[in-house]
Amino acid sequence: MFACVRRTGSGGLDESCIHVRSAGGIRKGFVVIVCRACISPPCARVCPTDALIEREGGGVRLKADLCISCGNCVEACPFGAVLWSHSTNKPQICIYCGYCADYCPYDVLALETIEEVDHASE
Repeated sequence: MFACVRRTGSGGLDESCIHVRSAGGIRKGFVVIVCRACISPPCARVCPTDALIEREGGGVRLKADLCISCGNCVEACPFGAVLWSHSTNKPQICIYCGYCADYCPYDVLALETIEEVDHASE
């Protein structure tokens, strides 16, 4: 989480786009809450100003100048992955830069390309 914020030159955790918490100690592992790059993202569908732009391949990008801070996106995300920055009063959503994975001391995080499965040919 600190690495995520550090990539922008900020401090603290308020602007982190991921949340990592213990699942009960190092032996039990960690829970990573991060955008799952939905193909039809519910967060974008509920945005009244189209501030969340769908990315090719899934997920969204925030156009902060269009955001009215309504919080609909936070409520719509089924994974709890749209985090909120109290300093900017805007959503924080992972942009898949991979910066956090390079700094994860327990190799919990990795940036991987997943190939889309064509279920029609099965």
